[in-house]
Amino acid sequence: MLDAALYDRLLGVAAEVSEPLRTAIAAIGVIEIAPPPHASLAERLFVEVVNQQLSTKAALSIWTRIEAAAAAQVVTPRDLFVPGHEAVLRGCGVSANKVRALHAIREAEEAGLLGPDLAALPHAERSAVLCRIRGVGPWTADMAGIFHFLDPDIWPAGDVAAVGVLRRLTGIEDTVAVAARFAPYRSILARYMWRSRDAAPVAA
Repeated sequence: MLDAALYDRLLGVAAEVSEPLRTAIAAIGVIEIAPPPHASLAERLFVEVVNQQLSTKAALSIWTRIEAAAAAQVVTPRDLFVPGHEAVLRGCGVSANKVRALHAIREAEEAGLLGPDLAALPHAERSAVLCRIRGVGPWTADMAGIFHFLDPDIWPAGDVAAVGVLRRLTGIEDTVAVAARFAPYRSILARYMWRSRDAAPVAA
């Protein structure tokens, strides 16, 4: 679980920024920071590439189809991310550009570019390494930093959901400046913004 003292600190900063922001964080309460769900960085990047520019529901649907296609061939999803399986992936709903990105991630892993040494790098340096891989941009690198490396201080400025919720709760357009007030825990702020988005009632 999130440390109670850190939670109180976040509430205090939020109160200085805007009351709606403090109220939203307080309504969610102390959150759990789950351990990385994927065994390797490549596995995380595969999922994030599929997630790019899609709703959570659409991305999950595509990934489920990939898993089913892999199971039908008695292989794992990553075994499809090599030349020769393009038609299968396209049939699952993966765009041609994303197919090429999945290939590039596998190639980067096999070349030793996604090793454990990346964990010791500052996020900016790690992001620069990842963004040299075809199809991996700043948003994907941010998601890997937050959810795989558990870096506590990343504000995903390219994430529409986190940015939109913070703007709504503060009335401030420049979310980078707002998030800077939460350093060195900007990733935690982002997690609260995603939780707040998920908790919001759906408009009729």
